[in-house]
Amino acid sequence: MSEEKQGADGVVSRQRNISIVIPVYNEEPNLDELVDRCMKVGLSMGRSFEIILVNDGSSDGSEQKIAGACEQYPDAVSGVILNRNYGQHNAIMAGFELCRGEIIVTLDADLQNPPEEIPRLVECMEKGYDVVGSVRKNRQDSFFRKIASLVTNKVARHYTGVMMTDYGCMLRAYRRHIVDAMIQCTERSTFIPVLANSFAGSATEIEVNHAGRGHGDSKYNLWKLVNLQFDLLTSMSTLPLRLLTIIGVLIAAFGVGFGLFLGIMRIIHGPEWAAQGVFTLFAMLFVFVGVQFIGMGLLGEYLGRIYHDVRARPRFFIRRLVGDLKKPGQNS
Repeated sequence: MSEEKQGADGVVSRQRNISIVIPVYNEEPNLDELVDRCMKVGLSMGRSFEIILVNDGSSDGSEQKIAGACEQYPDAVSGVILNRNYGQHNAIMAGFELCRGEIIVTLDADLQNPPEEIPRLVECMEKGYDVVGSVRKNRQDSFFRKIASLVTNKVARHYTGVMMTDYGCMLRAYRRHIVDAMIQCTERSTFIPVLANSFAGSATEIEVNHAGRGHGDSKYNLWKLVNLQFDLLTSMSTLPLRLLTIIGVLIAAFGVGFGLFLGIMRIIHGPEWAAQGVFTLFAMLFVFVGVQFIGMGLLGEYLGRIYHDVRARPRFFIRRLVGDLKKPGQNS
């Protein structure tokens, strides 16, 4: 499953050609099948590999399942146990910091993206790409989820300039230097596919199968999807702030123009005509107040992210490791 390599410090490390990083949150019913299928896929490729299961604060028996998989496949499966739920992308970052592969594949634990598609991603990586994404064909999700993904994809394409079709699919492959670059980023709000494409010299995507969820429910409810949209928008661009400035200039110009118009009409028609526009002015006042509140909300979003980054708290805290892993910076 692995290859030994001696470093300059004399420490023998176990090198893996492929790392499969899987965030796990309350997926106990899927884990046995997930691990079995991933093991079969890894063995079929004839390359050294490792499977890293990151337990993202699950409240069911996922942690025990991960520990059991590590005992069953000690040379291939390892577990990272976070002390609480940090979110899918932060859990993946925890796996990134501990994986040792030259090609790193991310995969959801719900089995909607079949592990059997991994060899196709790896084969595509061999053509020289830095990032290989995937497009879910015949997608087995609700209409609401599809609409949310459509919005996310359009926003991501616009701000990254990388014309990928499906940024929401976590079945993706990355080269080692791309993952190393992402690990060096210190922002707390992370959208991994977009962050990876900001470093990639070349990226592509392939179509993959998509299955319905066999067990459990989706972990992305309406509120989490809204938060994801905010994270995506504010982590990639300051465009909302620029739009606020542009809107403010337009409103100010409109106000000046409207004031001149009222003045001219007052001169032409007398003060009686001007009095007839009182309620219109009130309506405009409400519009201005609404715009101000929207602006303060956007500023609050950015200030909140600055607040979190200034505190520089870790993205995650690893409670314990299971299997053949060591914490970052640990030499032995």
